[in-house]
Amino acid sequence: MTNILISGGSVAGPTLAYWLRRHGFTPTVVERAPSLRDGGYKIDIRGAALGVVERMGLADEVRRHGTDMRIARFVDADGRQKATMSAQLFGGREGDDVEIMRGDLAGILYAATKDDVEYIFDDSITALEETPGGVRVTFENAPPRTFDLVVGADGLHSNVRALAFGEETPFIHHLGHYISIFTVPNHLGLDRTEVMHPAPGRSVGMYSTRSAADAKALFLFSSPPLAYDRRDVAQQKKLLSEIFAGQGWEVPRLLDAMADAPDFYLDSISQVRMDRWSSGRVVLVGDAAYGPSPASGQGTSLALVGAYVLAGSLAAAAGDHRAAFAAYESDMRHFAEENQKLAESNLKGMVLKSAGQIRFQMFMLRLMPHLPGKNAMIKRVTEPIRKAATAITLKDYRS
Repeated sequence: MTNILISGGSVAGPTLAYWLRRHGFTPTVVERAPSLRDGGYKIDIRGAALGVVERMGLADEVRRHGTDMRIARFVDADGRQKATMSAQLFGGREGDDVEIMRGDLAGILYAATKDDVEYIFDDSITALEETPGGVRVTFENAPPRTFDLVVGADGLHSNVRALAFGEETPFIHHLGHYISIFTVPNHLGLDRTEVMHPAPGRSVGMYSTRSAADAKALFLFSSPPLAYDRRDVAQQKKLLSEIFAGQGWEVPRLLDAMADAPDFYLDSISQVRMDRWSSGRVVLVGDAAYGPSPASGQGTSLALVGAYVLAGSLAAAAGDHRAAFAAYESDMRHFAEENQKLAESNLKGMVLKSAGQIRFQMFMLRLMPHLPGKNAMIKRVTEPIRKAATAITLKDYRS
């Protein structure tokens, strides 16, 4: 059997491990974190990705962990409500689309694979040396091992991609915005509700999902690329505080709570664009290869589908990695590009440039329920997402 090392234990990695085991391969997952990451934010599973979850037999479990969000409210600097919309429309969801917390999905995928997949936590790859018969992998902590193939499923700032393709600058395309999210006390008593406070060039939100005792704070802002140390959390928190200093609503309180947040996250809203996703015996999947950015809302769906297609391609090619990688890229390229296209148009509505644009957006949101053609307007919002989410037909792979 082919031994395959997967770097990354979030969504793409465990999904790939699941399907590789189904096809008779022997996967090993290495994860930098000391244990399963249970934090994160709301993510969506749509279209073809739902098909993958159903084929894994996990659809009911995923739906049981759905956020059950009900409404999104928009408020001004004094907390006065200016408009509302349904949570489904706010997230661009329709039909069977599922919204779930990233940590919950990661836990479900881990539970489905931990009994027959080797997981190595608190470790990372430091070197890859390709040989005629495999890839010799050096780890930070574990002794070196040789695998037939190595997969980078390790996100936007992929370690495997850096080792196999070089530093990330040529592949990361900044979309002019940043995102920060972290856990805060639910001092507003939110119940399956999202509250957004838009300001020119900046937007702040807070939400709490079903059964959650706490809440998440969300900060979005437009900016050219910023220079900071990605591993210096204190520096990043200081940066966020400076950018949002003086903004109204609950912002000062959220920034105060940030000091104690155990899961602070800040990064650019960027896409990964590459001419090829494999190099020799190394291949990338999910955000590491074609991250569409959080603005697309499709990163999780791409990870699920990409893992399914890569594993199936390896099975169909009887382990011939050259043929499998070519088939994987051929089948996934259009789907990835269609979902990446959503990001820039979505950003235009997420972070508005002027007070006038904000007033117009609030006016339209208040007006929408009373318009005779409101269903057509809603369809215009959700249709591009639906088309992108279904822009691939899942094959029935046979090993």
